[in-house]
Amino acid sequence: MNDRASSLFPLFMLLLLAALTFWLSRVIQGEAPRGPLRHDPDYWAEGVELRRFDINGTLQHTLAAEKLVHYPDDDTTIVTRPHVTYHRQPPVEISARMAYIGRDGYEVDLVDEVKVVRHGAKDGVPPTTLETRTLKIFPEEEKGRTDDPVVLTRGASVVRGTGLEIDNGTGITVLRGRVSGTLHRNRTRTP
Repeated sequence: MNDRASSLFPLFMLLLLAALTFWLSRVIQGEAPRGPLRHDPDYWAEGVELRRFDINGTLQHTLAAEKLVHYPDDDTTIVTRPHVTYHRQPPVEISARMAYIGRDGYEVDLVDEVKVVRHGAKDGVPPTTLETRTLKIFPEEEKGRTDDPVVLTRGASVVRGTGLEIDNGTGITVLRGRVSGTLHRNRTRTP
């Protein structure tokens, strides 16, 4: 009997050590929450106006919004009625009903009533207006794209497409898919 007890002693000590380790882990870490994390905001702001400057102190763009709400569980931000102005020449303004900013701020999804206005470079040149339902923009690169129908308007000219890529730095806009439109040009009479 004594041999049997001495052979079970290491097993008993191992079980005691495992139980002690489990208890100590629970005491230090606490109980892990069960189920998904709550999606509650950690901060919000109303009447927001943010300005971004380049390394030389020149104003690059301004963001104005009715409301900004940040959620810590997925590190996203929802912006109500965003209005972004890029202060290069000619200036470009972007607005929408809502914007969803990802965790690193690299991508911004504009949703509903998206409108981009590139003001005329010279006096008398009408602005170019882009309207669509969604637009994914990359603020650092000043680029954007959408797969939704797009309407481009400049003066009396109207062009429609089923998607687009836009580059504010180069001023180039590429319509994709089925493109149709009516282009008007100003004619001057020669004597």
